[in-house]
Amino acid sequence: MSGELVVLWTDALIFLLLVVAVGFGVYAAGRPHLRGPWGAVVRSRVGMGTLVVLAFYVAVGLLDSIHFQPGDGNGGPAGAEVVSLFDTLVGGLRARQEKSYSAPLATRLYTKENIELPDGRTVRDYPRLRYGGAHLQDPESERLPDLLRLSAVGIVKGLVVSLVVANVLIMLLAGRNRSDYGSQARQLLRGRTGIPWRVALGMTTLMLVLVFWSAELAAKYHLLGTDKVGEDVFYQALKSIRTGLVIGTLTTLVMLPAAILLGIMAGYFRGWVDDLIQYTYTTLNSIPGVLLIAAAILMLQIYMSNHADEFNSLVERADLRLLFLCIILGVTSWTGLCRLLRGEALKLREVDYVQAATALGVGHMTIITRHILPNVLHIVLISVVLDFSGLVLAEAVLSYVNIGVDPTMNSWGNMINSARLEMAREPIVWWSLAAAMIFMFVLVLAANLLSDVVQDAFNPRLRNRR
Repeated sequence: MSGELVVLWTDALIFLLLVVAVGFGVYAAGRPHLRGPWGAVVRSRVGMGTLVVLAFYVAVGLLDSIHFQPGDGNGGPAGAEVVSLFDTLVGGLRARQEKSYSAPLATRLYTKENIELPDGRTVRDYPRLRYGGAHLQDPESERLPDLLRLSAVGIVKGLVVSLVVANVLIMLLAGRNRSDYGSQARQLLRGRTGIPWRVALGMTTLMLVLVFWSAELAAKYHLLGTDKVGEDVFYQALKSIRTGLVIGTLTTLVMLPAAILLGIMAGYFRGWVDDLIQYTYTTLNSIPGVLLIAAAILMLQIYMSNHADEFNSLVERADLRLLFLCIILGVTSWTGLCRLLRGEALKLREVDYVQAATALGVGHMTIITRHILPNVLHIVLISVVLDFSGLVLAEAVLSYVNIGVDPTMNSWGNMINSARLEMAREPIVWWSLAAAMIFMFVLVLAANLLSDVVQDAFNPRLRNRR
């Protein structure tokens, strides 16, 4: 990879969030009250399966968050174009652009055109695609056998890589448990390990098979078809993963400090502090969120239009709008968690150990950090995981009404928005909507299943009952 590294605002915040997550993991590993619940999440079969799925999504998002300007061969940037590391890995999908619509795995365009034959005659037929199935001499007879061959190759590659991963995991577990390879393999395959490694391997195998199967087919065909301007829909769906993850994670990063600080302060101090904070989030809740977001995005668009020279590329312009959308969503979504934490802090300030600390003259900040905050952390974690899926869906809705991310940025909301007119065509163009819905459905489903496991693990009543 040659060229100049470009660090966008969201790139920096994503990797900052990754560092914070790793730091929290190290911190939680040394705290029994956090290590126990997270251990329960990992020991859950549902939790382990969803973590594997989310890991594949996060891997794509992180690869798409390393941006640079391609080099010109002399050590300098070739132009104003900014691409990501993920773009270089799937460069074929990005560069292979057709003339217009084509169905998934098709070899011809979706609509008829006038085609001039070698003898000079003109017929109206479906033209061949420039890239999809271009290696076939006779698409009508060769396409199905070729699809079966490529599918078999992709499945075999996925199974081989999964077998390698399984053997490496078994050897690591055998070394850790000081047992031989055979006995460790039997325990893993029979599901007799403390952590459900069998579920993790099964889900990893499924994901790897899907990855290699889609890679083999996407190298020769347009796996999910093309859109109106001929861009590969599968590439758009993959690029939209980063947008969904950014909306779901950075918005949480924006809202957490205000929600935690103001919620605990309102419940602990009560009095005029409680009244002031309640008036603040009640007033904010009285403003329709969509109108507030629309007004903020409109102001940002006016600013970018008046200061166009400050943006070196369309990617930086779209990234600023994405960051601004995260900030606005964070400002409008912290009130629910703040209300929950206020109610919990009102209850905790009356318990015996808090009253004893107050009687002994312990400072307010010490009581909040030592006694209040650790006992509301499970509510924070549950709310964060639950809000993630809601924010991903919110981006789709906002982009659908043209107040979401920039139209030049790939997102599931923009794909659904562009599919509105496609669904009214005859014949109907359904694959853009289907691709966005499938990718978004899998991410939201995995996040919701993980949130259920996290809620069960961090709920004090359920934990004490177990």
